[in-house]
Amino acid sequence: MPNLLVPRTADYFTKSITSTTATANMEDCNHRQHQQQQQTPTSSSPPIGTCCKCGGPTTFAPPPPSPSFSEISPPPTYRPIRAPAIPPDPTSQRAIMLAPIPQSHPVPPLRDFNFVTPTKRIRSPDDIVHFHNSDSGKHFLGFIVSLSDSIRGRKISDPCHVSQNVTAIVSIIETLTLWVDEIPPVQQAARYGNIAYRTWHEKLVENAESLMMQILHEDVKQAKVEVAAYFTDSFGNASRIDYGTGHETNFAAWLYCLARLEEIVEEDYTAVVSRVFVKYIDLMRKLQLVYCLEPAGSHGVWGLDDYQFLPYIFGASQLIDHKYMKPKSIHNTDILENFSKEYMYLACIVFIRKVKKGAFAEHSPMLDDISGVPNWNKVNTGLLKMYKAEVLEKVPIMQHFLFGSIIEW
Repeated sequence: MPNLLVPRTADYFTKSITSTTATANMEDCNHRQHQQQQQTPTSSSPPIGTCCKCGGPTTFAPPPPSPSFSEISPPPTYRPIRAPAIPPDPTSQRAIMLAPIPQSHPVPPLRDFNFVTPTKRIRSPDDIVHFHNSDSGKHFLGFIVSLSDSIRGRKISDPCHVSQNVTAIVSIIETLTLWVDEIPPVQQAARYGNIAYRTWHEKLVENAESLMMQILHEDVKQAKVEVAAYFTDSFGNASRIDYGTGHETNFAAWLYCLARLEEIVEEDYTAVVSRVFVKYIDLMRKLQLVYCLEPAGSHGVWGLDDYQFLPYIFGASQLIDHKYMKPKSIHNTDILENFSKEYMYLACIVFIRKVKKGAFAEHSPMLDDISGVPNWNKVNTGLLKMYKAEVLEKVPIMQHFLFGSIIEW
């Protein structure tokens, strides 16, 4: 069946040829009549036109102008139902490759306690530049690099120092996971965005400050108003029922706030990744599957992942200098099956293969390309640069980031 939205090329040529032939025939006819008039002199009607062949006077009117292309067959107005995915800008990719590798920075402890309700401050690219040039931006990115370094070459199950506060944070996430079981999804026609998620999120907001009290020491109890704002924005948006890398970044910001308040220290970083962050990712995957959260700001097939970014950074760090597993090992089904519970990067690949059908190179071309990188160290440093450029430097994502007395503007 022919596509009715796209005009056939033959139609254009057929109509153009027909019009051209008719015009030529008319010109020849006028020219013959002009010759006859010259051979048979008459004194009646004066000339009213000009011969198209020789330019002499003729009693015949000039031929009508041929219709334009748009009048013959105007091109159809075609508007796709949904705009196609836009491939990444090669100029932007080159800028990422040439950018310096982010470095770790120690988190400066907060000394002046003047807690406020955090607000949004980023509205333009100039604000993005201001944030990254500030101490807050440098220390926050340095904190993420420090978390990545802390898990380097380690499995999730490897023993590590687990403080009382880390245990309390894990307990809080487990509580949120139980709430998902208590609030089942409702029957609805929409494919994405089960409205039962709003009930779950409302319960989260109502109990956020009391949950923070389980972590904060007595001298920083008043910080609950500030850290709770980052915490509640770490699990998706209740009105849009979506989740993306911006919410994941808020969870990292919440952990950074706890580090500035010295509720977690550098000794805890390994457990923060292997215990806390792993639990957080498990909870988010459960929320995505149960309540069908829509991806927030996804780049489609041209993005790294519809929902997450940081587990790829931490997971690549885990696999640095591994004797047997290389980036191309993500295509080995046996490796994924046997080691995905120990390495976050492999767990991400398993989850993608679970929720997406078809050839891996078609639905996840960026991850497929990364699998051709020779070693995990290059993957890790490349993802860190990409996270800075594609998440922390994007206004649509960072316009929702909060600033207060702990993360100062």
